[in-house]
Amino acid sequence: MEENPLDRDAIRAMRRSYGEAGLESLPEDPFVAFSQWLAEAASIPAIVEANAMVLSTVDDGDQISTRTVLLKDISEGGFTFFTNYSSRKARAIELNHNVALLFPWFVMERQVAISGVTEKISAQESADYFATRPWSSQIGAWASHQSSPLSSREELEQRFVGAAQKWPEGTTVPVPPHWGGYRVTPLSIEFWQGRYSRLHDRLRYERDNSSANWVITRYYP
Repeated sequence: MEENPLDRDAIRAMRRSYGEAGLESLPEDPFVAFSQWLAEAASIPAIVEANAMVLSTVDDGDQISTRTVLLKDISEGGFTFFTNYSSRKARAIELNHNVALLFPWFVMERQVAISGVTEKISAQESADYFATRPWSSQIGAWASHQSSPLSSREELEQRFVGAAQKWPEGTTVPVPPHWGGYRVTPLSIEFWQGRYSRLHDRLRYERDNSSANWVITRYYP
């Protein structure tokens, strides 16, 4: 086994003190609260992609997998992202619609954790968004058999060239039949703010089953 350049003590010594900014209250509507936090995150240059979120899924073998995807819409009571419907994440979602999302805004000492249920959006919604993507991203959607084994980088690039020749830049690229969006309807949304002495603030919105309203609860860190 190769020697670890960081020993256990060095790893354990990795810590920082969080700031004094508290989280006393949030708007009654979690989507309003989230939109405000997202706008603040997007205004900070050090946060490269404020809409990047970690998506966790569970497959038919109860194996959990995570990856980063990009939030592309907040509407109809949900959070929307797009992907290849043949990908590993999509296959897992088709078997188990329960997913988790995490927005880790480390620079702000904040994170938002979401648990919810996922469903496909309409083909028209997917087409409308696909039309706004850069040409190269549209071609990339045709070139990639996402999550399938790839013999070499050259094979992927050749597939890209082939799709680019079929739909040259400036022409209309159709939506691949294997590509589209999912909307995550949240059951809970937790806002976390780092605080001194690890006394962090956690405010969680949860659905009230009897009224479908949101109930806000503060939790111990």
